Amino acid sequence: MGRPKKIKQEVKQKIKQKLILPVRGMEDILSQDEKYWDYLLFFSEKYARAFGFKKIETPVLERTELFVRGIGVNSDIVSKEMFSFQDRGGDNLTLRPEWTAGIIRAYIQHGMLNLPQPVKVYSFGPLFRHERPQAGRWRQFHQVNFEVIGNRQPVIDAQIVSCAWKILQKLGLKNIEVQINSIGCGICRPAYVQVFLDFLAKRRLRLCDDCKKRLKKNPLRVLDCKREKCQIILSEAPQIIDHLCDNCHQHFKQVLEYLDEVEIVYNLNPKLVRGLDYYTKTVFEIWQKDDIKGKVALGSGGRYDDLVELLGGKKTYACGIALGVERIIEQIKKQNILMPEKRKADVLFIQLGELAKKKALKHIYDLIENDINVCEIFHKDSIKTQLGIANSLKVKFVVILGQKEVLDGTILIRDMTTGVQEIINIEKLIPELKKRLNHS
Repeated sequence: MGRPKKIKQEVKQKIKQKLILPVRGMEDILSQDEKYWDYLLFFSEKYARAFGFKKIETPVLERTELFVRGIGVNSDIVSKEMFSFQDRGGDNLTLRPEWTAGIIRAYIQHGMLNLPQPVKVYSFGPLFRHERPQAGRWRQFHQVNFEVIGNRQPVIDAQIVSCAWKILQKLGLKNIEVQINSIGCGICRPAYVQVFLDFLAKRRLRLCDDCKKRLKKNPLRVLDCKREKCQIILSEAPQIIDHLCDNCHQHFKQVLEYLDEVEIVYNLNPKLVRGLDYYTKTVFEIWQKDDIKGKVALGSGGRYDDLVELLGGKKTYACGIALGVERIIEQIKKQNILMPEKRKADVLFIQLGELAKKKALKHIYDLIENDINVCEIFHKDSIKTQLGIANSLKVKFVVILGQKEVLDGTILIRDMTTGVQEIINIEKLIPELKKRLNHS
């Protein structure tokens, strides 16, 4: 007789109570997705090395003031999205929402200004923003980040953009394009802001509520609004590119000329301003055309010539970009891009009996140290089962160690293609495998 329905429900409820779910918007990265992460990081590190970028890691937890001062108190990140708290010592701390401010803090703190300039660094790791979780946008997410600090030349902007572009291209992504604009500098931008405000003065009541607030705090962010009624108004707005000073105009012109030389597809986007206060001159995003979402930003960045000084250092020119790892992987999956298979094991080490199992562990380490791609199945004891696994793994050779072989100081090598097997002295195992693998 089955349990009464009420008892079953109580049992299910107890099981449910024991299950602890992850924090909303923070996802596990499972082994079946490892190939995507590895592939992205492989090309990121390849181009980083080629262009002389050195790895840097900054703490995941920084003082809140760093981001308030660096990103801007009126930015969406600082005002809405940061994970901030006060620790037991009374310090205000924040989980890093972006890379650049922390890297510049490290640049100043460790005297990198005294190193040969520019300093070129790249990073990979988790960031945190309290946004509404959705596909490709999590509260804990990851970015590959490139920064060039200490050079004002337009070629740096172009190098940053083209490097990110090449990485996405190597991943096999189709229909990607660069959106690029210049937002000027402290000399020409204020004049444009006033022209822009004058344009919106008679149209203010037709703006969405968010844009009405932005007018007071950060007027340029109105240009970034995605709502249709604001887009209609902005289609007639004066463009900042027409109000650049000579220096900013020449800088932007040269950036575009460099991109033309390396045949990067770009679109001049007068509404692109980016959401962080520290940007100057060139800003850019790399978009992926998506059938459902329309456009997905896979990477974004720009020049930030005032940030080092803003955070307490000397006037230093800089430029950077960040690539969103989860978003890129989402697009790779959507486009059904096949990832290359990882190198499979060439040799399976079979052990028979307790004595052989003890000795096998040492021999396996010896094979690994000699760059022989070996695998093991210690959890299986039957030789029939282990040989079956060898067939399924399609290894080239198996080596078999039993109690008799341990006592005799020998081991058996079996060629899985021909079925031929041979007993050899255990001391000759490594050179014999290397010779056979080179000939196979």
